[in-house]
Amino acid sequence: MNKPIDFVICWVDGNDKEWQKDKAKYNPDVFSDSRNIRYRDWENLQYWFRGVEKFAPWVNKIHFVTWGHIPSWLNRDHPKLNIVRHEDCIPGDYLPTFSARPIEVNLHRIENLAEQFVYFNDDMFILNSLKESDFFRNGMPCDIAAINIAISPDDIHGNAKLNAVNIINKYFSKKNVISNNKMKWYNLKYGKALFRTLLLTPWKLFTGFYTPHLPNAFLKQTFEEVWNKEADILEITSSHKFRERSDVTQYLFKFWQLASGNFSPRKNIGKLYKIGIEDQELLEAIEEQKYKIVCLNDTEEIENFERAKKSINNSFEKVLNEKSDFEI
Repeated sequence: MNKPIDFVICWVDGNDKEWQKDKAKYNPDVFSDSRNIRYRDWENLQYWFRGVEKFAPWVNKIHFVTWGHIPSWLNRDHPKLNIVRHEDCIPGDYLPTFSARPIEVNLHRIENLAEQFVYFNDDMFILNSLKESDFFRNGMPCDIAAINIAISPDDIHGNAKLNAVNIINKYFSKKNVISNNKMKWYNLKYGKALFRTLLLTPWKLFTGFYTPHLPNAFLKQTFEEVWNKEADILEITSSHKFRERSDVTQYLFKFWQLASGNFSPRKNIGKLYKIGIEDQELLEAIEEQKYKIVCLNDTEEIENFERAKKSINNSFEKVLNEKSDFEI
Protein backbone atom coordinates (compact mmCIF):
# COMPACT_ATOMS: atom_id res chain seq x y z
CA MET A 1 0.00 0.00 0.00
CA ASN A 2 1.35 3.44 -0.96
CA LYS A 3 2.12 5.90 1.79
CA PRO A 4 -0.13 8.98 1.84
CA ILE A 5 0.96 12.08 -0.05
CA ASP A 6 -0.21 15.52 1.09
CA PHE A 7 -0.25 18.79 -0.84
CA VAL A 8 0.71 22.07 0.80
CA ILE A 9 -0.21 25.42 -0.75
CA CYS A 10 0.39 28.93 0.57
CA TRP A 11 -1.97 31.74 -0.38
CA VAL A 12 -2.24 35.45 0.33
CA ASP A 13 -5.10 37.80 -0.46
CA GLY A 14 -3.40 41.11 -1.16
CA ASN A 15 -6.81 42.82 -1.26
CA ASP A 16 -7.61 42.00 2.37
CA LYS A 17 -7.88 45.37 4.18
CA GLU A 18 -6.95 43.93 7.57
CA TRP A 19 -3.88 42.24 6.07
CA GLN A 20 -2.93 45.54 4.42
CA LYS A 21 -3.18 47.33 7.77
CA ASP A 22 -1.02 44.68 9.40
CA LYS A 23 1.58 44.92 6.63
CA ALA A 24 1.62 48.73 6.79
CA LYS A 25 2.90 48.57 10.40
CA TYR A 26 6.28 47.35 9.16
CA ASN A 27 8.74 49.13 6.93
CA PRO A 28 10.92 46.94 4.71
CA ASP A 29 14.52 48.05 4.48
CA VAL A 30 16.24 48.97 1.24
CA PHE A 31 17.33 45.37 0.62
CA SER A 32 13.87 43.85 1.13
CA ASP A 33 11.41 42.84 -1.58
CA SER A 34 7.86 43.96 -0.84
CA ARG A 35 6.69 44.73 -4.38
CA ASN A 36 2.99 44.56 -5.18
CA ILE A 37 3.48 41.61 -7.54
CA ARG A 38 4.31 39.49 -4.50
CA TYR A 39 0.77 39.84 -3.18
CA ARG A 40 -1.82 40.69 -5.85
CA ASP A 41 -4.73 38.29 -6.24
CA TRP A 42 -5.43 36.79 -9.68
CA GLU A 43 -8.77 35.42 -8.47
CA ASN A 44 -8.11 31.98 -9.92
CA LEU A 45 -7.43 29.86 -6.86
CA GLN A 46 -10.61 27.87 -7.51
CA TYR A 47 -8.95 26.44 -10.62
CA TRP A 48 -6.11 25.10 -8.50
CA PHE A 49 -8.60 23.12 -6.40
CA ARG A 50 -10.50 21.98 -9.48
CA GLY A 51 -7.24 20.73 -10.99
CA VAL A 52 -6.41 18.78 -7.86
CA GLU A 53 -9.82 17.13 -7.67
CA LYS A 54 -9.90 16.26 -11.37
CA PHE A 55 -6.28 15.29 -12.03
CA ALA A 56 -4.87 14.23 -8.63
CA PRO A 57 -7.82 12.66 -6.74
CA TRP A 58 -5.41 10.40 -4.85
CA VAL A 59 -4.10 13.25 -2.69
CA ASN A 60 -4.43 12.51 1.02
CA LYS A 61 -4.79 16.01 2.49
CA ILE A 62 -4.48 19.60 1.29
CA HIS A 63 -2.91 21.94 3.83
CA PHE A 64 -4.00 25.46 2.94
CA VAL A 65 -1.61 27.93 4.59
CA THR A 66 -2.95 31.46 5.07
CA TRP A 67 -2.40 34.64 7.10
CA GLY A 68 -6.00 34.26 8.15
CA HIS A 69 -8.05 35.21 5.13
CA ILE A 70 -10.03 32.43 3.46
CA PRO A 71 -11.81 32.64 0.08
CA SER A 72 -15.54 33.08 0.54
CA TRP A 73 -16.22 30.20 -1.85
CA LEU A 74 -13.98 27.66 -0.10
CA ASN A 75 -15.70 24.67 1.49
CA ARG A 76 -14.01 24.61 4.89
CA ASP A 77 -15.73 21.34 5.76
CA HIS A 78 -14.17 19.32 2.95
CA PRO A 79 -12.68 16.21 4.61
CA LYS A 80 -9.38 16.58 2.74
CA LEU A 81 -8.90 20.26 3.59
CA ASN A 82 -6.81 21.47 6.54
CA ILE A 83 -6.71 25.24 6.99
CA VAL A 84 -3.37 26.26 8.50
CA ARG A 85 -2.82 29.77 9.82
CA HIS A 86 0.69 31.13 10.10
CA GLU A 87 0.63 30.85 13.88
CA ASP A 88 -0.09 27.12 13.50
CA CYS A 89 3.30 26.42 11.93
CA ILE A 90 5.58 29.39 12.62
CA PRO A 91 6.84 30.23 16.13
CA GLY A 92 5.05 33.30 17.48
CA ASP A 93 8.25 35.32 17.90
CA TYR A 94 8.56 35.49 14.10
CA LEU A 95 5.03 36.71 13.34
CA PRO A 96 3.61 38.40 11.47
CA THR A 97 5.49 37.74 8.26
CA PHE A 98 4.77 38.94 4.73
CA SER A 99 7.28 36.70 3.02
CA ALA A 100 6.72 33.13 1.86
CA ARG A 101 10.22 32.14 2.94
CA PRO A 102 9.61 31.88 6.71
CA ILE A 103 6.56 29.77 5.87
CA GLU A 104 8.50 27.51 3.52
CA VAL A 105 11.28 26.69 5.98
CA ASN A 106 8.74 25.77 8.68
CA LEU A 107 6.41 23.55 6.66
CA HIS A 108 7.37 20.47 8.66
CA ARG A 109 5.65 22.01 11.70
CA ILE A 110 2.19 21.69 10.14
CA GLU A 111 0.18 19.42 12.41
CA ASN A 112 -0.56 15.97 10.96
CA LEU A 113 1.45 16.69 7.80
CA ALA A 114 2.25 13.43 6.00
CA GLU A 115 5.88 12.32 5.79
CA GLN A 116 5.57 12.62 2.01
CA PHE A 117 4.26 15.98 0.79
CA VAL A 118 4.33 18.22 -2.27
CA TYR A 119 4.72 21.97 -1.90
CA PHE A 120 2.89 24.23 -4.37
CA ASN A 121 3.02 27.97 -4.82
CA ASP A 122 -0.41 29.40 -5.61
CA ASP A 123 0.68 30.14 -9.19
CA MET A 124 1.20 26.45 -10.06
CA PHE A 125 -1.82 24.78 -11.65
CA ILE A 126 -2.53 21.14 -12.50
CA LEU A 127 -3.84 20.76 -16.05
CA ASN A 128 -3.54 17.06 -16.76
CA SER A 129 -3.57 13.69 -15.05
CA LEU A 130 -0.95 13.27 -12.33
CA LYS A 131 0.16 10.03 -10.74
CA GLU A 132 1.57 9.52 -7.28
CA SER A 133 4.72 8.31 -9.03
CA ASP A 134 5.17 11.76 -10.54
CA PHE A 135 6.18 12.88 -7.05
CA PHE A 136 7.30 9.81 -5.08
CA ARG A 137 8.74 6.41 -5.96
CA ASN A 138 9.86 3.81 -3.44
CA GLY A 139 9.49 6.32 -0.64
CA MET A 140 11.79 8.84 -2.31
CA PRO A 141 10.89 12.27 -3.76
CA CYS A 142 11.05 12.48 -7.56
CA ASP A 143 13.29 15.21 -8.89
CA ILE A 144 15.73 16.33 -11.57
CA ALA A 145 19.37 16.28 -10.45
CA ALA A 146 21.19 18.73 -12.70
CA ILE A 147 23.97 21.17 -11.89
CA ASN A 148 23.49 24.81 -12.82
CA ILE A 149 24.94 28.22 -12.06
CA ALA A 150 23.64 29.56 -8.75
CA ILE A 151 22.34 32.90 -10.01
CA SER A 152 21.00 34.02 -13.36
CA PRO A 153 20.15 37.68 -14.11
CA ASP A 154 16.37 37.17 -13.94
CA ASP A 155 16.31 34.81 -10.95
CA ILE A 156 14.28 36.37 -8.13
CA HIS A 157 15.54 33.71 -5.71
CA GLY A 158 19.20 34.14 -6.67
CA ASN A 159 20.70 35.12 -3.33
CA ALA A 160 18.63 32.57 -1.43
CA LYS A 161 19.77 29.83 -3.81
CA LEU A 162 23.40 30.89 -3.46
CA ASN A 163 23.04 30.78 0.33
CA ALA A 164 21.64 27.26 0.04
CA VAL A 165 24.39 26.10 -2.33
CA ASN A 166 27.03 27.33 0.12
CA ILE A 167 25.42 25.22 2.84
CA ILE A 168 25.35 22.15 0.58
CA ASN A 169 29.07 22.57 -0.18
CA LYS A 170 29.71 22.79 3.54
CA TYR A 171 28.28 19.31 4.18
CA PHE A 172 28.70 17.43 0.90
CA SER A 173 31.56 16.60 -1.45
CA LYS A 174 30.40 17.13 -5.01
CA LYS A 175 32.74 14.43 -6.27
CA ASN A 176 31.40 11.86 -3.81
CA VAL A 177 27.77 12.88 -4.32
CA ILE A 178 27.95 12.24 -8.06
CA SER A 179 30.20 9.16 -7.95
CA ASN A 180 27.90 7.50 -5.40
CA ASN A 181 24.80 8.09 -7.57
CA LYS A 182 26.05 8.33 -11.15
CA MET A 183 22.87 7.00 -12.73
CA LYS A 184 20.83 9.53 -10.81
CA TRP A 185 22.94 12.46 -11.97
CA TYR A 186 23.69 11.38 -15.52
CA ASN A 187 20.17 10.39 -16.45
CA LEU A 188 18.61 10.74 -19.91
CA LYS A 189 15.24 11.61 -18.35
CA TYR A 190 16.59 15.10 -17.70
CA GLY A 191 16.83 15.98 -21.38
CA LYS A 192 18.70 19.22 -22.05
CA ALA A 193 19.28 19.76 -18.34
CA LEU A 194 21.78 16.87 -18.44
CA PHE A 195 24.12 19.00 -20.55
CA ARG A 196 24.35 21.54 -17.72
CA THR A 197 25.67 18.80 -15.45
CA LEU A 198 28.20 17.57 -18.02
CA LEU A 199 29.52 21.08 -18.58
CA LEU A 200 29.77 21.95 -14.88
CA THR A 201 31.04 18.59 -13.58
CA PRO A 202 34.75 19.65 -13.66
CA TRP A 203 34.21 22.34 -11.00
CA LYS A 204 35.20 21.12 -7.55
CA LEU A 205 32.21 22.61 -5.75
CA PHE A 206 28.53 22.71 -6.60
CA THR A 207 27.88 25.94 -8.46
CA GLY A 208 24.12 25.59 -8.26
CA PHE A 209 21.21 23.29 -9.08
CA TYR A 210 18.62 23.27 -11.84
CA THR A 211 15.36 24.54 -10.36
CA PRO A 212 12.31 24.54 -12.62
CA HIS A 213 9.66 26.66 -10.92
CA LEU A 214 7.26 23.79 -10.27
CA PRO A 215 5.89 21.91 -7.22
CA ASN A 216 8.58 20.17 -5.18
CA ALA A 217 8.25 16.80 -3.44
CA PHE A 218 9.66 16.61 0.08
CA LEU A 219 10.13 14.26 2.97
CA LYS A 220 9.33 15.81 6.33
CA GLN A 221 12.43 14.17 7.77
CA THR A 222 14.57 16.28 5.40
CA PHE A 223 13.32 19.46 7.05
CA GLU A 224 14.01 18.05 10.50
CA GLU A 225 17.53 16.99 9.52
CA VAL A 226 18.44 20.37 8.05
CA TRP A 227 16.95 22.22 11.03
CA ASN A 228 19.12 20.09 13.33
CA LYS A 229 22.25 21.17 11.43
CA GLU A 230 21.51 24.73 10.28
CA ALA A 231 19.07 26.20 12.79
CA ASP A 232 20.79 29.60 12.83
CA ILE A 233 20.17 30.56 9.20
CA LEU A 234 16.69 29.03 9.29
CA GLU A 235 15.82 31.09 12.35
CA ILE A 236 17.17 34.23 10.69
CA THR A 237 15.00 33.55 7.63
CA SER A 238 12.00 32.87 9.89
CA SER A 239 12.44 36.24 11.59
CA HIS A 240 12.17 38.32 8.42
CA LYS A 241 8.97 40.21 7.66
CA PHE A 242 9.91 40.61 3.99
CA ARG A 243 12.31 38.87 1.60
CA GLU A 244 15.95 39.48 2.51
CA ARG A 245 19.24 38.64 0.83
CA SER A 246 20.34 36.51 3.79
CA ASP A 247 17.33 34.19 3.43
CA VAL A 248 17.16 30.57 2.41
CA THR A 249 14.03 28.98 0.96
CA GLN A 250 12.48 25.58 0.28
CA TYR A 251 15.34 25.09 -2.20
CA LEU A 252 17.75 24.35 0.63
CA PHE A 253 15.73 21.21 1.45
CA LYS A 254 15.39 20.32 -2.23
CA PHE A 255 19.18 20.61 -2.73
CA TRP A 256 19.79 18.60 0.44
CA GLN A 257 17.69 15.72 -0.88
CA LEU A 258 19.60 15.80 -4.16
CA ALA A 259 23.02 15.89 -2.48
CA SER A 260 21.96 13.10 -0.13
CA GLY A 261 20.95 10.90 -3.07
CA ASN A 262 17.55 10.60 -1.48
CA PHE A 263 15.50 11.07 -4.64
CA SER A 264 14.27 9.25 -7.73
CA PRO A 265 15.04 10.65 -11.21
CA ARG A 266 12.08 12.10 -13.12
CA LYS A 267 11.58 13.95 -16.36
CA ASN A 268 10.15 17.45 -16.33
CA ILE A 269 6.36 17.53 -15.92
CA GLY A 270 5.60 21.21 -16.40
CA LYS A 271 6.64 24.63 -17.56
CA LEU A 272 6.83 28.20 -16.27
CA TYR A 273 5.39 31.08 -18.30
CA LYS A 274 6.07 34.75 -17.61
CA ILE A 275 2.88 36.77 -17.77
CA GLY A 276 3.32 39.94 -19.80
CA ILE A 277 6.05 38.30 -21.86
CA GLU A 278 4.73 34.88 -22.93
CA ASP A 279 0.98 35.50 -22.77
CA GLN A 280 -0.10 33.80 -25.99
CA GLU A 281 2.04 30.74 -25.31
CA LEU A 282 0.60 30.54 -21.79
CA LEU A 283 -3.02 30.71 -22.94
CA GLU A 284 -2.38 27.99 -25.52
CA ALA A 285 -0.65 25.80 -22.94
CA ILE A 286 -3.66 26.05 -20.64
CA GLU A 287 -6.35 25.50 -23.25
CA GLU A 288 -4.49 22.67 -25.00
CA GLN A 289 -3.34 21.15 -21.68
CA LYS A 290 0.17 20.85 -23.05
CA TYR A 291 1.73 20.06 -19.66
CA LYS A 292 0.69 18.36 -16.47
CA ILE A 293 1.48 21.55 -14.56
CA VAL A 294 1.98 25.17 -15.56
CA CYS A 295 3.36 27.99 -13.46
CA LEU A 296 2.03 31.51 -14.06
CA ASN A 297 4.88 33.82 -13.10
CA ASP A 298 3.71 37.35 -12.24
CA THR A 299 6.00 40.06 -13.64
CA GLU A 300 6.29 43.83 -13.78
CA GLU A 301 5.97 43.61 -17.59
CA ILE A 302 2.17 43.33 -17.37
CA GLU A 303 0.66 46.46 -18.91
CA ASN A 304 -2.97 45.81 -17.98
CA PHE A 305 -3.41 43.56 -14.95
CA GLU A 306 -7.20 43.27 -15.17
CA ARG A 307 -7.10 42.36 -18.85
CA ALA A 308 -4.37 39.77 -18.29
CA LYS A 309 -6.31 38.28 -15.38
CA LYS A 310 -9.50 38.00 -17.44
CA SER A 311 -7.72 36.32 -20.36
CA ILE A 312 -5.99 33.75 -18.16
CA ASN A 313 -9.09 32.92 -16.17
CA ASN A 314 -11.14 32.57 -19.36
CA SER A 315 -8.61 29.99 -20.55
CA PHE A 316 -8.82 28.12 -17.25
CA GLU A 317 -12.60 28.13 -17.54
CA LYS A 318 -12.38 26.24 -20.83
CA VAL A 319 -10.56 23.36 -19.14
CA LEU A 320 -11.80 23.48 -15.55
CA ASN A 321 -15.33 24.84 -15.76
CA GLU A 322 -16.96 22.45 -13.27
CA LYS A 323 -17.03 23.44 -9.63
CA SER A 324 -15.13 21.10 -7.32
CA ASP A 325 -16.28 19.78 -3.97
CA PHE A 326 -13.81 22.25 -2.45
CA GLU A 327 -16.21 25.03 -3.47
CA ILE A 328 -19.45 25.92 -1.74
